[in-house]
Amino acid sequence: MEIIARIHNDFPTKFGLPRQSGLAPSLRSKIVFEPAYRIAEALRGLEGFSHIWLIWGFSANPSGPDTGWSPTVRPPRLGGNVRIGVFATRSPFRPNPIGLSSVKLESIEKDGDNGLVLIVSGADLMDGTPIYDIKPYLPGVDAHPDATDGFVGTHAQILLDVEISPELAQKLSDAQRETLREILAQDPRPAYHASHDDPSRVYGLSFATLDIHFTVSNNHLTAW
Repeated sequence: MEIIARIHNDFPTKFGLPRQSGLAPSLRSKIVFEPAYRIAEALRGLEGFSHIWLIWGFSANPSGPDTGWSPTVRPPRLGGNVRIGVFATRSPFRPNPIGLSSVKLESIEKDGDNGLVLIVSGADLMDGTPIYDIKPYLPGVDAHPDATDGFVGTHAQILLDVEISPELAQKLSDAQRETLREILAQDPRPAYHASHDDPSRVYGLSFATLDIHFTVSNNHLTAW
């Protein structure tokens, strides 16, 4: 497969990324097509869709038959202590390192030498992630209101109460503050840390060219 585009946003590393698409709806990203695919006609009609599917690659942690993939993984939703079959999860460590995300298409814009770019929200891809295909989301066939959600539905995630220091807040735009709040509320800590609170432990993540630090105590997260 050929890379047709790459996504760009405020997350240069994996740590802190939403674990699923749609969990941080205010997170804006820009999809820039590779030179060979900067063809306006290829996007004709896409403006009529509110959401799109992105088929992309786990470029930061390639996996596959040659890298010793595991048939079971430890989902964060289960605290990182229970093993589930890889095909019953959305773990990035898979036989083929391919991701699938549904995102909201906010707009299609002209961006200088980049040609037409897609502005999307709610993506769970880090900056620079390669995209292999884009398809429209069809609510009439892609949405299943009566679907069941397996172990995910029986282990609902508890959102953290987030406090952002005034000093940090001043360095962020309104949109960035909202995005950071959504990300931190999801508790970006590794699952085995989240299940054993250590109020003195300081975590860090990169966001919007800043190094963010935070601690967690009794479901309250403080960031600076």
